[in-house]
Amino acid sequence: MTSVIASTRFSVLDRSRTREGHTAPEALRDTVGLARELEELGYHRFWVSEHHGVPGVAGSAPTVLAAAVAGATRTIRVGTGGVMLPNHQPLVVAEQFGVLESLFPGRIDMGLGRSVGFTDGVRKALGRDKGDAEDFAAQLRELLDWFRGTSPTRVHARPPEGLTVPPFVLAMGEGATIAARAGLPMVIGDLRNREKMRQGIDHYRAWFRPSQWATQPYVVVSGTVAVAASPQDARRLLIPEAWSMAYSRTHGTFPPLPPAERVEGLRMTQKERGFYESGLTGHIAGTEDQVAHELETVLKETGADEVLVTTSTYDREALLDSYRRLAGIIRS
Repeated sequence: MTSVIASTRFSVLDRSRTREGHTAPEALRDTVGLARELEELGYHRFWVSEHHGVPGVAGSAPTVLAAAVAGATRTIRVGTGGVMLPNHQPLVVAEQFGVLESLFPGRIDMGLGRSVGFTDGVRKALGRDKGDAEDFAAQLRELLDWFRGTSPTRVHARPPEGLTVPPFVLAMGEGATIAARAGLPMVIGDLRNREKMRQGIDHYRAWFRPSQWATQPYVVVSGTVAVAASPQDARRLLIPEAWSMAYSRTHGTFPPLPPAERVEGLRMTQKERGFYESGLTGHIAGTEDQVAHELETVLKETGADEVLVTTSTYDREALLDSYRRLAGIIRS
């Protein structure tokens, strides 16, 4: 292992992806089981995500799922990647994380995003619209005020007031600017667009203002990393997600993950094929040596402090094997 990999933290975001022939409750239990395995492998954090009304994702209540993960593990940090703040009242989010931190002190992270519901129907059901994302910076300040006890309402949030739950901003679009001005750690992806990612990181570092939460910039780069015995096996890990993305771009709904062998036998339209092939490119995938080399390149280019791996696939055993192989790269 190179010194740049050795000095970098590695963490995992699991999206609780549903799979063809398997239920959503199964996907959630798989997430909790994976967290136990990854703790044993020495990963730094384990995060869960928030999606609403998506057939392919079971994780709709990240703080609830984070509680289950934290309760099933002992040492790994647990958090969200992320809670979509425009979907919620900041006080309620503060209370949820205050409860988590109270139950699992020193292990909880508060990853926050600015997305709203994926479709008009979901946004209507949540009582939100696209414009709510524009208020993210103000929502973020309000949320942090509840932990500091500085809310202009003069209401005091219990139990979060006085607790320290590390906040992270998921940097999509204006997220890098918001993270920098708030003096918060930033999570940025994805690895398929390295130039855009580097620009976002440079902007974040240039505009960073130290805060009580972070005295200097902290960059987490996120993306898919697939490690297998051969490049072909690593590519097969990417196939289910690439097809689900292609399907969502052409049909408007994000489906459960299909087995790789079913996708390989499909007849695709030219448009589907284009999105599918695009979805297979730009990730870090291959054998241990290939992945180590690519990780070293990314880390040197970005100066990232941490890598958040977001790999999803149909074959859970192959996914766990990939994480075992990646852990071997980190430790070697």
